[in-house]
Amino acid sequence: MNTLKNAVQLIGNLGRDVEVTEFSSGNKKATFSLATTESYKNNKGELVKNTHWHNIIAWGKNAELMAKSLAKGSKVAVNGMLSYRSFEDKAGQARQITEIVVSEFMKIGDSQKGVQEVKPF
Repeated sequence: MNTLKNAVQLIGNLGRDVEVTEFSSGNKKATFSLATTESYKNNKGELVKNTHWHNIIAWGKNAELMAKSLAKGSKVAVNGMLSYRSFEDKAGQARQITEIVVSEFMKIGDSQKGVQEVKPF
């Protein structure tokens, strides 16, 4: 049950292409935004869609595979953990950000832009 203490599973669509940063150590970090949408009918019977945006990061081999296999609009399932961090923006203001650090992912649906489907690890 220890793995359930900080676990996140999401299915959504990429809001932008995967951005990869390579560090001098050779390690790679991938970042992108993921949109998840829930739908319901309000008391008037109208369909209401509520979209949430999530900051996603991945390291190492996952970062490389995501950059090769995912693009804006791709549907993907991610499994990971929540991470919270603080930083100072360019204006000197303290900011906090919540991110999902991916441990596993799987592209869902048709391939886009000639990219092949990635199997989970």
